[in-house]
Formats: sequence, C-alpha cells, structure tokens
Amino acid sequence: VSGLLLYLAQKDINIGTAYAVWTGIGALGTFLIGALLFKDPTTFLSWLGLLFIITGVAFLKISHYHS
Repeated sequence: VSGLLLYLAQKDINIGTAYAVWTGIGALGTFLIGALLFKDPTTFLSWLGLLFIITGVAFLKISHYHS
C-alpha cells in the first residue's frame, strides 16, 4: 500500500520530493511507534531530530508549491 501511494504521489510532485516525504513519514511513524508502544528510550536529541524531520518534510512540500 505504501509503495502504491508513493507511485500515485509522484504523479503530482517530483520523485525526489515524493520519496523524501515518504521516507520522512516512515521514519516519523517508526520512531513514534517505538517510543510510545514499545517504550524505546528517547532523549531530547532524538525528539529534536524528529522535529527536524517534520520541519524538513514541511519545507519540501512548501517548496514544491512555490517552484
């Protein structure tokens, strides 16, 4: 399902942006599931890194609409 959604997304946006968003969402989801469901240890820096991923994905999406 995930691969199909990536395929559909890249029809409207370039593949570099689509793939970066796709992997960013996957990393975000994996981190949150590990931290919240499996009680993986986290630190301030790991949460900061997560914030950077979210910010990066947002900037990629914004840049797509302004290009």
